[in-house]
Amino acid sequence: MESVALVKFVEKMKLENRTPEIDITEIRITQSDVNRPALQLSGYYDHFDHERIQVIGYVEYTFLEKLSSEDKQKNFEQLLSYDIPCIVFSRDLDPGEEFLKCALNRNIPIFNTNMTTSEFMAEAIRWLNVELAPCISIHGVLVDVYGEGLLIMGESGIGKSEAALELIKRGHRLVSDDVVEIRRVSEETLIGRAPDITRYFIELRGIGIVDIKTLFGVQSVKETQSIDLVIKLEDWNRDKEYDRLGLEEEYTEFLGNKVVCHSIPIRPGRNLAIICESAAVNSRQKKMGYNAAQELTRRLQRSLMNGKEE
Repeated sequence: MESVALVKFVEKMKLENRTPEIDITEIRITQSDVNRPALQLSGYYDHFDHERIQVIGYVEYTFLEKLSSEDKQKNFEQLLSYDIPCIVFSRDLDPGEEFLKCALNRNIPIFNTNMTTSEFMAEAIRWLNVELAPCISIHGVLVDVYGEGLLIMGESGIGKSEAALELIKRGHRLVSDDVVEIRRVSEETLIGRAPDITRYFIELRGIGIVDIKTLFGVQSVKETQSIDLVIKLEDWNRDKEYDRLGLEEEYTEFLGNKVVCHSIPIRPGRNLAIICESAAVNSRQKKMGYNAAQELTRRLQRSLMNGKEE
């Protein structure tokens, strides 16, 4: 099961730790959803998903404030008797000494955020969905070209990194070279990123390792990118029939999601950077409802019809 360290979540969400005495380095989050324990605080614990991050918002807070000290203590102890990864109070609401003391006894960390409850929950779920998504690593180069995520694949030494370097020089952005971590964040979306060790580096045979961020500036790199198009580079085969119109889309599959795939034959004199740029722009056009291959087919059909009428 995928998991993410609570420490990483706290740093990302900029949470204030109200229980610094508790060691959170070993706590891990396994659920991308979060929970507002309104029903639990009223005494209903059936189907309580205690593995989620619990968020105390204004409604829950005001409900607790209206309880007597005895009932409030009873609620605290019942809620904190479960193995909860952490509890977050939104809007900088004060948990109170009684709650913090009970949390320390149960070894459950408490945090504060100045965000509204809805704002915090939306951002937490979005980030956790990416971090906890199913993940695979593939050999390739991921580049952001005109906002389209191009995953360039092919055999080792065929020129993937060189094509990426030329694209970077033309103003596009590198996400990952050599190894791309792909996460399935939804049935429609795949997100690619670089492993921490190789982030922003490119390997060029004969030169070695190049730090793209240092060499070309922060505008030349990007941490994550959706994968919109796959370009497979392959050696030119004279006997193979290559698609020259593009009427029918070809797909490749990652983690159950299909992505449009183009096979590009490589031979001396072909400018891979321009080909990649054209593929990215063409992909955007198709998303916006214009397909050049279909338009050409319609023109040919109209021309044939006009010829018959004459």
